[in-house]
Amino acid sequence: MAAPGALEPAAGPVPGTKVELTVSCRNLLDMDTFSKSDPVVVLFVQVSGSSEWKEFGRTEVIDNTLNPDFVRKFVLDYYFEEKQNLRFDVYNVDSKSCSALKQDFLGQAFVALGEVIGSQRGRLERPLTGVPGKRCGTILLLAEELSNCRDIVTMQLCANKLDKKDFFGKSDPFLVFYRSNEDGTFTICHKTEVVKNTLNPVWQPFTIPVRALCNGDYDRTVKIDVYDWDRDGSHDFIGEFATSYRELSRAQSQFTVYEVLNPRKKCKKKKYVNSGTVTLLSFSVESEFTFVDYIRGGTQLNFTVAIDFTASNGECTWCLGGSPSPWGWPWGGCNGHCAAGLPSQPTSLHYASPYQLSAYALALKAVGEIIQDYDSDKLFPAYGFGAKVPPDGKISHQFPLNNNVENPSCAGIEGVLESYLQSLRTVQLYGPTNFAPVINQVAGIAAQVTDGSQYHVLLIITDGVISDMLQTKEAIVTASSLPMSIIIVGVGPAEFEAMEELDGDEVRLSSRGRYAERDIVQFVPFRDYVDDSGNQVLSMARLAKDVLAEIPEQLLSYMKTRDIKPRRADPE
Repeated sequence: MAAPGALEPAAGPVPGTKVELTVSCRNLLDMDTFSKSDPVVVLFVQVSGSSEWKEFGRTEVIDNTLNPDFVRKFVLDYYFEEKQNLRFDVYNVDSKSCSALKQDFLGQAFVALGEVIGSQRGRLERPLTGVPGKRCGTILLLAEELSNCRDIVTMQLCANKLDKKDFFGKSDPFLVFYRSNEDGTFTICHKTEVVKNTLNPVWQPFTIPVRALCNGDYDRTVKIDVYDWDRDGSHDFIGEFATSYRELSRAQSQFTVYEVLNPRKKCKKKKYVNSGTVTLLSFSVESEFTFVDYIRGGTQLNFTVAIDFTASNGECTWCLGGSPSPWGWPWGGCNGHCAAGLPSQPTSLHYASPYQLSAYALALKAVGEIIQDYDSDKLFPAYGFGAKVPPDGKISHQFPLNNNVENPSCAGIEGVLESYLQSLRTVQLYGPTNFAPVINQVAGIAAQVTDGSQYHVLLIITDGVISDMLQTKEAIVTASSLPMSIIIVGVGPAEFEAMEELDGDEVRLSSRGRYAERDIVQFVPFRDYVDDSGNQVLSMARLAKDVLAEIPEQLLSYMKTRDIKPRRADPE
């Protein structure tokens, strides 16, 4: 019991726990001429202590509606002691471009995560603003603390004799799953695909985390609605039924059949029986393993470095203009043939002063010092590419920085840095910028052990545009089926549009009709992480956080596609 005069703690998430945000919108602007808008919500999180906003994630696009209920959730870490500012931008998707700037802006809302959690029942509604002279509608946010349940369910359903809703054909049915909330409302958690022109659909098996279905409460009501899909978004309601995780789980030993009921029809028609039935064909549960589970089970991260030793084409614009580096750093924009591009000159991206590391060295230390903690032998193969190498001056695209072809490994990140600096003194910067040879080199090593005990991370640090784009895409598509990830850090002022294509966050990379099995590439331009005050430690921390953020998920995606479970950790 609290002491007299003390405040009782409010019910809600414990600080540091994960909170799931569900997003809906109402009465959005209609920007399409012949149909309704196709909305998507983009969430931005304000960087603590600054005015900078970073994109956190996006919902799916829902076609043809002004009142979307999005299935894709945002899962955030909640900290009571911090003000966590969020910005929700709503767009109408009119093109296949991933850029929000190329879509119609429908409005935005600013809110603190604490406001949503502290609102009644964790439910907050805010007006959307930002389009002058227009009422933009509202955004509805629902926050719920996630349970620690890590089980994943795979289930398959079919239906029989559903009501016919289309005049010229049969229905186009799909299912919508909702989990119940403590206040009696429901939150959407899954939609099946649409099966066209049938009253007896069989839906594809799908997977959903148990915490998304019922948040770990096995007796919580799960409501399932059956709809007939319509192109204009006004889907026809066929009927509904209710169940629970516990009841669904019984289907592991027997089929479960549910009557689909339409309450309106039931009230109007005395002889009404049902609007069809839905049968649960299969239901299986397995544990969702984490990155830590695999590391504890003995999976080793093998770190390989590849550094760009090419010379930029043409003359140095920074030299010609006499301009200082636009970021206030000791290096400028040159990595090329002119004197400014020589590693010994302050205008070179490879230049290291007695007081500061070069951009290449900073990127290498930022990523390497974190990854090396997960590598037991601390021996890192390190290569250079795009240079003329002694003694014969031939161009090489995968020369060992330590000059040892038989054993290119360096002892720790400091060993890699030492070999990198030594190579700068012995090779001639040249070109072209070819990524494929070193990607294929690491892929060949990764292909030797595919049982989950080894996972490879290749860091490529580059200043220019890729010369062998087609070969690089082919190499990445091939490597996507192997236990490896690729991090590309772009340094300098070059345009890196081609790199964005390799980073398949929005559009899966393909080559000659083959699609990458997984997204294994993460690209970032180093200039986005340079601290304005010149604080190198802060710059390195920012860079490492973003470039390494996708590695755990990429490792998990490989293990999952190969059905590799973590080994049991040896008892101490």
